[in-house]
Amino acid sequence: MNKTMEERSVSTMSDNNVHVINHPLVQHKLTIMRKTDTSTKEFRDLLREISMLMGYELMRDLPTEGVKIETPLETMEGQQLAGKKLCLISILRAGNGFIDGLLDLVPSARVGHVGLYRDPETLIPVEYYMKVPEDLGNRQVVVVDPMLATGNSAIAAVDRIKDHDAVDIKFLCLIACPEGIKAFQEAHPDVPIYTAAIDRQLNEHGYILPGIGDAGDRIFGTK
Repeated sequence: MNKTMEERSVSTMSDNNVHVINHPLVQHKLTIMRKTDTSTKEFRDLLREISMLMGYELMRDLPTEGVKIETPLETMEGQQLAGKKLCLISILRAGNGFIDGLLDLVPSARVGHVGLYRDPETLIPVEYYMKVPEDLGNRQVVVVDPMLATGNSAIAAVDRIKDHDAVDIKFLCLIACPEGIKAFQEAHPDVPIYTAAIDRQLNEHGYILPGIGDAGDRIFGTK
């Protein structure tokens, strides 16, 4: 039996709180992004587009409240976002590739940054920068990073975000792998993961296979 578009748009693995967004447009764009010959500009544009599509599903449960408005014909009660606005937190530098697309959806969202680099020998993240809004405890926080590989950077970033009193947190990535999911959920079982794909495994250098390569390099045209 054919599934409806809404049923196909999000596949949820409720046993481990991982949400795979398998909408056809998301999967189509991801396939193009995986290709070696996709240009930097095309990769960057596709990431902006796919972040909007994924953000639409991730923000499905944002709270709303009634507001009285005037249409050209009469008065009615519509719905608008309620309470404190969303906060998007990018794990630098690759996480910045998600921000513009998500801000297209919610222009009033606050934006924070956590700067981490991965030690090439130990694969352990080292923090070099952090700037976030002061009232994270009153906001829904979406942490973004294209890849959930070893999970170390995501774990460290969420650790620091929780140090700033955040309690309502979601993690959004383009591609995850079983090793990263396992490590992240052991550290933060209360934080749901939203991803477009769960790839096969990590290689010996901590890169996801088949993956997309180094997301930051592909977004910014560096090596």
